[in-house]
Amino acid sequence: MTRPTTERVGLLVNPTAGKDRGAHVGTVVADLLEQAGREVVDLTGLDAARAERQARQAVTEGRIDRLVVVGGDGSAHLGTNICAGTDVPLGVVAVGTGNDVARALGLPVRDVEASVERILTGTVHRIDAVRVSREDDGGDPRWYLGVLCGGFDAIVNERANRMRWPRGQARYSLAVLRELPVFAAIPYELTLDCRSRSTRAMLVCVANTGAFGGGMSVAPEADPADGLLDVVIIHEIPVRTFLRVFPRVFTGTHVSHPAVEIVRARQVRLGAAGVIGYADGERLQPLPLDVEVVPGALPIIR
Repeated sequence: MTRPTTERVGLLVNPTAGKDRGAHVGTVVADLLEQAGREVVDLTGLDAARAERQARQAVTEGRIDRLVVVGGDGSAHLGTNICAGTDVPLGVVAVGTGNDVARALGLPVRDVEASVERILTGTVHRIDAVRVSREDDGGDPRWYLGVLCGGFDAIVNERANRMRWPRGQARYSLAVLRELPVFAAIPYELTLDCRSRSTRAMLVCVANTGAFGGGMSVAPEADPADGLLDVVIIHEIPVRTFLRVFPRVFTGTHVSHPAVEIVRARQVRLGAAGVIGYADGERLQPLPLDVEVVPGALPIIR
């Protein structure tokens, strides 16, 4: 069967991104791609699971030449899970609330025309992606591109997801305020490149890029092209001290505090009872999780 000469672009849109502007932005993106002579294949499903199944099938069957996602970090996460380990490059139109992944990769943020122009004319680079699995889970591993959270930040995410109001970043901020008075250090079992250790900590993050949560620069030196993960540990400190340290993640200056340790590793096992892992802001599974960086696993348009 002869492949079509017109490039086929799979398009996945999060309609709720950017305060429910995603659907409109998706139409604009489709129009711009078609005006540039591309054939657009709409892969948006009723929900993320259906969209992912459709897109995976399109990639497997060779029906698209590249995949474009429209949304925020959750959409980039979805695209990573579809394109990691394949030769189909990922393009990102970042119109979400946080857009930490797009910023880390130097992509346009909330500029639809610039994003599409980058997708049409940019270069495909292979960067690291991170594979996540559980020892007792027979399912396919998940992937992430940015930061996996497994401590105070993940617990706040759980609380925020149960809240109906407010929306956006304000909901996360309110969840922080409600969680802090009842939070206590978590006992962790960590394995970093076969070196095991136990510690009590306020949070542990496994970072491939530097930021999460709408600008929290938790791992300022993380590089998604160095084949390493930055494991950020904020060891046990009094809550009143944590109140002073935690806001410093927005500027990256928390790394100078003596309770903060950053270790680089290729493989990490992160274990703690009663904690759900979050990556790129998306809910994964309960810890323990096995995390491994895969160099060059993700082809992405930059």
